[in-house]
Amino acid sequence: MTQIPRSALLLGLAGLIPFVWGAITTVFPDLGMWSARAIGPRFTGPYVGLFYGAVILSFMSGVLWGFATRANGNVAATGYALSVIPALWAFFMTGGGPTSAGISLIAGFLGLLGLDWLFWKQELAPPWWMSLRVMLTVVVVACLAIPLLG
Repeated sequence: MTQIPRSALLLGLAGLIPFVWGAITTVFPDLGMWSARAIGPRFTGPYVGLFYGAVILSFMSGVLWGFATRANGNVAATGYALSVIPALWAFFMTGGGPTSAGISLIAGFLGLLGLDWLFWKQELAPPWWMSLRVMLTVVVVACLAIPLLG
């Protein structure tokens, strides 16, 4: 694997901020209460991670769709079909309350990592893709798991 381009790395890390903030405001209830009052409960605790997680799974569907455009024939058709799974997963699996939504999002991000690997293995994703995606996925899954463990 090759080095992750600086801009992709920085933007990927910045994309972790809502997940990390959700985990921190769960672990530190006083900060969570301040956050709920100052910026709203939707941007605090598990709720920010759940909402943002669904958004990011949908975003990643678009990324995978873009990778599928680099293929032809059946590989492209399969890539397009697989690329919509994360968005559909987020839509259908996150409505049953915070615990089931958190578990579903964790499963969704782990499944997404499998799709990332498939597109990378077919050389449709950049050579550095898995280095970035594994790192980001570890943080996302850990942040989504924190409210489930408390």
